[in-house]
Amino acid sequence: MATHYRLHPETPQARKVQSIAEALRQGAIALYPTDTVYAIGCDLNHRGAVQRVRQIKQISNDKPLTFLCSSLSNITDYAIVNDSAYRIIRRLIPGPFTFLLPATKLVPKLVMDPKRRTTGIRVPNSPICLDLIEALGHPIISTSALSVVPHPTTKPRLIDKAEVFDALEKLVDIMIEDDEPMTYDVSTIIDVIGDEPTILRQGQGWEAALDWGAQMSE
Repeated sequence: MATHYRLHPETPQARKVQSIAEALRQGAIALYPTDTVYAIGCDLNHRGAVQRVRQIKQISNDKPLTFLCSSLSNITDYAIVNDSAYRIIRRLIPGPFTFLLPATKLVPKLVMDPKRRTTGIRVPNSPICLDLIEALGHPIISTSALSVVPHPTTKPRLIDKAEVFDALEKLVDIMIEDDEPMTYDVSTIIDVIGDEPTILRQGQGWEAALDWGAQMSE
């Protein structure tokens, strides 16, 4: 049975954040809100927890996992950021953008793309996420929780937050409620490995990425 926490979306209670961070450090899996969709995540550096996240999402080891950083300087610890990448990232963070970047040695092999040695990184516009990263001292894995929830087949509709919590109650260790409306729009994915940032997936904020110089993929 998962432990439930209710956090204020703008000013998360520090004591609760510290308790969650300590559990993540010990290998806990969390269901938590972001500035896009609800996510499943864990401490980037806890191999066993990362494996559990992969099992929950049924993601094979050759598929990379996105993780959350707290700032641009934090990103540069885990990825190689060239000049063009730096210019667009600093304009778009924090926000609903996933940046595809070459990974540094600090990124566990279990997380990165094993062939390209790349990784997906976000800096979310979410006080809860940013406070958790700071308290933990490490990035947090972030993969959408929505695909784990059985979707209704008789009458197609958007699943609600209660259905997400019910579906994951026995699969995760921590569940975070922020009392905010459920969101369904994913992040925009931007490839910033080369000299021209390229939008690989249109999600929240993709128009802003175009305004700051990103190109659409062909």
